[in-house]
Amino acid sequence: MTSKNNSHKAQSIVCGALLLSALASNAALAQNTAPGTITVQVNKPGASIAKTMYGLFFEDINFAADGGLYPELVKNKSFETDEKLVGWKGINGAAALSTYTISSQQPISATNNHFLRMTATTASADAGFTNEGFRGMGIKQDAEYTFSVYLRRGPGNASGLIVTLEEPGRGNTGQVLGQTKITGLTNEWKKYTAVIKASGTAPKARLKLTMEGAGTLDIDVVSLFPKDTWQNRENGLRPDLVQLLKDMKPGFLRFPGGCIVEGRTLEERYQWKETIGDVASRKPLINRWNTEFRHKFTPDYYQSFGLGFFEYFQLSEDIGAEPLPILNVGMACQFNSAELAPITTASGPNAGNTAGGADLSLDTFIQDALDLVEFANGSTSSPWGAKRAAMGHPAPFNLKYIGVGNEQWGPQYLERYEPFAKALKDKYPNIQIVSSAGPSPDGDLFTKASKRLGELKADFVDEHYYAKPDWFRQNVGRYDNYARTGPKIFAGEYAAQSVNTGNAENKNTWDCAISEAAFMTGLERNADVVRMASYAPLFAHVDAWQWTPDLIWFDNLKSYGTPNYYVQKMYATNAGTTMLPVQMPNNAKNGDANLFASAVADDKAGDIIVKLVNYSTDARPVKLNLAGAKKMGKTGQAIVLASNDLQAVNSLQEPMKLAPKEEQFKVSSTTVSYTLAPNSFTVLRIPGKR
Repeated sequence: MTSKNNSHKAQSIVCGALLLSALASNAALAQNTAPGTITVQVNKPGASIAKTMYGLFFEDINFAADGGLYPELVKNKSFETDEKLVGWKGINGAAALSTYTISSQQPISATNNHFLRMTATTASADAGFTNEGFRGMGIKQDAEYTFSVYLRRGPGNASGLIVTLEEPGRGNTGQVLGQTKITGLTNEWKKYTAVIKASGTAPKARLKLTMEGAGTLDIDVVSLFPKDTWQNRENGLRPDLVQLLKDMKPGFLRFPGGCIVEGRTLEERYQWKETIGDVASRKPLINRWNTEFRHKFTPDYYQSFGLGFFEYFQLSEDIGAEPLPILNVGMACQFNSAELAPITTASGPNAGNTAGGADLSLDTFIQDALDLVEFANGSTSSPWGAKRAAMGHPAPFNLKYIGVGNEQWGPQYLERYEPFAKALKDKYPNIQIVSSAGPSPDGDLFTKASKRLGELKADFVDEHYYAKPDWFRQNVGRYDNYARTGPKIFAGEYAAQSVNTGNAENKNTWDCAISEAAFMTGLERNADVVRMASYAPLFAHVDAWQWTPDLIWFDNLKSYGTPNYYVQKMYATNAGTTMLPVQMPNNAKNGDANLFASAVADDKAGDIIVKLVNYSTDARPVKLNLAGAKKMGKTGQAIVLASNDLQAVNSLQEPMKLAPKEEQFKVSSTTVSYTLAPNSFTVLRIPGKR
């Protein structure tokens, strides 16, 4: 009897404990799911949002220019690379040719002074060469391609050049996608053109050039260019890639890089003056990224400069972005030779290792910058303004910003930056100068550079950070305590790295993208300090990349935006005009409990825009108190980017696997309730005025 009663008592205690545990669990669940109130101080607006707030960083890495944005299909079209036949292959090892060589005897011009000379003693259908393009040539059915070439007939009876577009098969045979024949050859150099209409689609086609008849034929400046270019320009850009850029509504376009601005040596630096004028006369240069990484050794990576400074300015204008050219400050890449140009004239004191660049002084680099401003903004009667007009753009490009050096550090940079900036400001006081704080976001060199640039009253300081995703979430308050009276910040290069910086295994995961979205709430909250920001790098060819992750990926026919691209686009297309202060629930810091928020007013549209990141596996209800808002509308718009899988990625096969979705929600007052999806970045546009 006693034993039985004790058993019932024990059961009652256990049941009571379970009930209390369940009640406590429900109370905790209720607390976690109870809406936290986020107050947006609509009636206390802060700084204006710069029109340049969210922009683009372009660098010719990952075949971003040749083989990418610049759609010329022929690699090494003028035989001017160090290895003169890069991209070219003799058919059957050129067995049908008695000789072939790269010659410089009576070339087309002094700048284009090498060409291919072929000689066949007997006529053969195999007397010729193929060009592989950039990891193949992307050819589309029914599309038209303009073929052009400079030819000169030598001794013998060579009567023409047969031009074939084909999809390679076994050996030298392949499926013919289009063909034409060039005739009327002369003993003098002459340019010939023809249009080829493709009969099929192939992602990795090639160009075949064969001699008709026997004899000697000189060939140079071989081009195959799609007619379908952005705005149908003759030397235009690849339209799908430009459209992805334009859709972002970027505030600026930084070009041409990146480390290629510096070069491994000063001789290999990027020289903008060599990239304008006649495309056929632009001399190619080895790309600084060609052999930088063991995991992507690409010795065939050259810059043709078909995409040059004129085209960059034109692209900026086309997509509504401010041009931001970056110029060499007299320093080669410090990760390579660290070669320096002397600060005074070449005959004066030497400020460092100038081997290979000893004939240059800093004055040369400064003059290049002054001439660039004239090229962009000068009247058509000025020497460099006339060159711009001759290229088809008499109106000025209205250049406002110039970057002096890229990612350089230490006293060598600062002692060159100072006279460089002074010369620019003396002649063009309205030009805003972007200066460098080095490759790291902290440390002694960063601190010293930031301090000195503040003393010099620099316009912008360019800060770079590549780090794991959690760094971005943890550093959301990075700019909260920056001086409000010092230089403005250009967050010029940043991207979350899924593995670690420079690792070939990095992916454009949702974890990276949502962490960047969280970090960007901190940029927006500090819009009085941060006036420009850009993800980097911008483009990557799926078969020819060196660095990952990247914003936009493509092959020879298709392209897609990554989750990171959509984060950038959501910010840029919802930038607003004025920053609004945001108070988190219970006065918490931005990012506490993995909830991130920022807000702006869009005075033009009459909207209040709130950006919210829920880095949590649970849905999260929030309540927005739009303090002081007026004339509220009845329906808001939500743009949501979300996935339960933090490792989700987009691909050529699934380009929209993770892309924003739009929905509407009701607005009844200045208090708005909304439930954030798990692991989501949400932009709420709420009709209302301040």
